[in-house]
Amino acid sequence: MKSKNRGWLRVLIIILPYIFVVSLFELLGAFIANVDFTNINFEKTSEQHAIMSISSMLGTLLVVWFFMKFLDKESFIKLGFQTKNRLKDFIVGLLIGTVIMFTGYFLLLFLNEIYFQKTIIDLKEILLTIILFICVAVTEEVLLRGYILKNLMISFNKYLALIISSALFAAMHGFNPNIDLFSMSNIFLAGILLGLSYIYTKNLWFPIALHLSWNLFQSLLGFNVSGQDSYSLIEFSIKDNNILNGGAFGFEGSILSVIAMLITIVGIAMYYERKKVNHQIK
Repeated sequence: MKSKNRGWLRVLIIILPYIFVVSLFELLGAFIANVDFTNINFEKTSEQHAIMSISSMLGTLLVVWFFMKFLDKESFIKLGFQTKNRLKDFIVGLLIGTVIMFTGYFLLLFLNEIYFQKTIIDLKEILLTIILFICVAVTEEVLLRGYILKNLMISFNKYLALIISSALFAAMHGFNPNIDLFSMSNIFLAGILLGLSYIYTKNLWFPIALHLSWNLFQSLLGFNVSGQDSYSLIEFSIKDNNILNGGAFGFEGSILSVIAMLITIVGIAMYYERKKVNHQIK
C-alpha cells in the first residue's frame, strides 16, 4: 500500500466493519435496556439512552482499537490519548463549551427569543445525562477526529483533511430529527471547530472536553441537542422557531452558534499559529 494512499484507504476500509460491529453493540444495548423496536412510537428513557450510548462507545472503541493495532500498527494511545501536559487542554475545552452555552442562553433570554418556564432538579437524570454525553463525545471524537482525521492527514493537506472529516461529521447527523440545510451546515462548522486543535496537536482531550461541555450544557439549559430532546435542568418556551434561537434543532441551529464557533475557530487557529512561530524562534 503506497504511503500517500494508506490514510484514505484505511478510512474507507473501516466504514463497513464499524457499522456492522457498532450496530451489534447497539442491539445488545437495546436488549439490555429493554428497548421495544417493534413499536415505532416507543420513547426511550434517559436510562435506556445512556445504556445504548455506552454500548455504541464500547463498539467504537473496540473497532478503532482493532484497526489501530492490526492495520495502523500503532498503540491505541497514539490516537490522541497522551496525557502529558494535557490537563490544561481538557479544562479549557470544558470552559469554552460552558461559556458559549451560558452566553447563548442568556442572550436569547435578553432578546426575548426564549422564555424561562421552570427548573426540574433530578439528580438521577443529571447523572444519566452526563454519562450520555461523555459517551457521545468519546465515541464521535475517537472515530471522527482520532481515527478518520488522523488518517486523512497522512494522505492530504491537513486543512483538506479537516474539511473532509467535518463533512463526514455532518453527514453522520444527516438523519437527526428537525435537521435542515442551515443546521447541517452548522454541524459541519462544529466539525471544523472540534478538529482544528487536533491538526496541530494530534491530541483528543481538548475536542472531547469541548464536545462534552457543548452538548451537556446545551441539554441542561433546555435546548435540543442536534435536534434530539433529552433531559433539561431548565425548561423554556419558544414562540417563534427561527435561526436566531435555533428552533427545534437546538442552539446548534442558531446564528448565535455560528458566531460563537467562528470566534472560537479564529481564536484556536491564532493560538496555535502563534505557538508554532514562538517555537520556531526558540
